[in-house]
Amino acid sequence: MTNRIAHLIKGPDDSVFGAPAITAEPENASPVVEEDELLDAYSRAVSGVVEQVSPAVVHIHVKTKGQPNHRDPRARRGGMGSGSGFIFTPDGFILTNSHVVHGAEEMSVALADGRNVQARLVGDDPDTDLAVIRIIAPDLTIATFGDSSALKVGQIAIAIGNPYGFQATVTAGVVSSLGRSLRASTGRLIDNLIQTDAALNPGNSGGPLVNSRGEVIGVNTAVILPAQGICFAIASNTAKFVASRLMRDGRIRRGYIGVAGQDVPLHRRIVRFFNLETESGVLVTGMEPDSPAARGGLQDGDVIIAFNNKPITGVDDLHRQLTGERVDEPAQVTIVRKTEKLDVTITPAESRPRE
Repeated sequence: MTNRIAHLIKGPDDSVFGAPAITAEPENASPVVEEDELLDAYSRAVSGVVEQVSPAVVHIHVKTKGQPNHRDPRARRGGMGSGSGFIFTPDGFILTNSHVVHGAEEMSVALADGRNVQARLVGDDPDTDLAVIRIIAPDLTIATFGDSSALKVGQIAIAIGNPYGFQATVTAGVVSSLGRSLRASTGRLIDNLIQTDAALNPGNSGGPLVNSRGEVIGVNTAVILPAQGICFAIASNTAKFVASRLMRDGRIRRGYIGVAGQDVPLHRRIVRFFNLETESGVLVTGMEPDSPAARGGLQDGDVIIAFNNKPITGVDDLHRQLTGERVDEPAQVTIVRKTEKLDVTITPAESRPRE
């Protein structure tokens, strides 16, 4: 009878009428984090980074020589152009994109505090789309580099720049992917790019991509149009190396052998007969007179399959091998000529800079 009465006086929520229901908290229950708290934390992180880094971001104005470059809508129109950059040393060295300042006749830099200062080109590397310029001015704020090798997909990425001349514009997103590749205007492949969905527009080029600690993790360089949210930045570790060489030498030394080539597959019989590590190579379609390749005995129709015992599967592999350290150093180049596998010795020369 007692159990029956207890059953009858319980409410629908399993509580006794006149008394609040008592529910046990599960063990190890995590505290509930309000959505507003998360949004506030994200906003504080972004605004803190902007406050820290924005004073180091500059707006670069250039007057170019000759005709404007219509191949790159990010660059310049009518002999005038602009882009972004950031100060990375207290004595006024600024990192930006090569396509922003290449061929500039005059350059000026607008600082975040309103000052306008004349700038000069220190070094330019179109193959990585990076350049260093310098200003002379007191009381400069600098941005610090982070370690791009420690990046993870999904972490916050904040872009600061001057799209369409709107100074100190901030966009935020995430690191969408790592290790992307994109071809520079010179034809060389830029490796290890960061893909982000932080919105970039013409004028953002050369500005910093920053993590939640306010460290520069990339240099914004490209947008895939008409896609939305597919943007690329040169990794900070690449940028640090290139910037140091440009400050020291004004250029990056790269090897050159003087061939025109294209990627081709190798016949299966040749791959099996010679037990090759690769199933494709670089077909030599032309050579410059008196070039290192011509002097080394290379011929039109040869297929390059290895460089110093490193397999060559295509033109990009060959470019990766032709570093500054290879200049004036004899290299063994393995080729397939008709039905023969041969080794020739080629001594790369230094690549001539693009005009």
